[in-house]
Amino acid sequence: MNLTLKVWRQNGPGDAGRMVTYQVTDVSPDMSFLEMLDVLNERLILEGDDPVAFDHDCREGICGMCGMVINGVAHGEQRATTTCQLHMRHFEDGATVTIEPWRAAPFPVIKDLVVDRGSFDRIIQAGGFVSVPAGSAPDAHSVPVKKENADAAFDAATCIGCGACVAACPNGSASLFTGAKITHLGLLPQGQPERDSRALAMVEQMDLEGFGGCTNTGECTAVCPKGISLDVIAQMNRDYLKAAK
Repeated sequence: MNLTLKVWRQNGPGDAGRMVTYQVTDVSPDMSFLEMLDVLNERLILEGDDPVAFDHDCREGICGMCGMVINGVAHGEQRATTTCQLHMRHFEDGATVTIEPWRAAPFPVIKDLVVDRGSFDRIIQAGGFVSVPAGSAPDAHSVPVKKENADAAFDAATCIGCGACVAACPNGSASLFTGAKITHLGLLPQGQPERDSRALAMVEQMDLEGFGGCTNTGECTAVCPKGISLDVIAQMNRDYLKAAK
């Protein structure tokens, strides 16, 4: 495959960015999207140019590090798929592909396609934890959990914190991410001691970071690679209102 790439290049947070056009040839349909960028970067290095900076780690759709807006869609148009798991077979030969970083004020660009997602870390630090008594591990099944609660908590816990929800939201809201973390812990017995303080602290930190409010457009869940439901936002709002009273 031969492709035309239009890639966002930006030297640093305070610099003006620009779209730069590159031609890539002999792209295998079996390559992942990141492998295709690796090929581009190898060529740029050989030519003495600066390679395109982008985040990545596991390349297995688990860690949440990879993230870019591909043809206007966070992680690309393939649903329930991270950028690293997106394969070139989903693109047509001769296509033009635009690649940009996450666009949100709380995610400042560090360089090219790399953004600072430390705001997510600070939301977790505000309350995304549970009290753990010191001592040995408890016996298996010593704390009963309802099946429906366990299933819902597991679904919320699949959030990998990639930030696609923020990039897709017209308000730049982190409600899906924050709601997933609050719901995951709030549905389990181990999460009850801090349930009220957790909801208050994490939502307040989310607002302090400059994320927008949720207006239920649903763009976040549409691009979420783990298919997190809008139900977690409703649960977050219920927990927050209850704790506030």
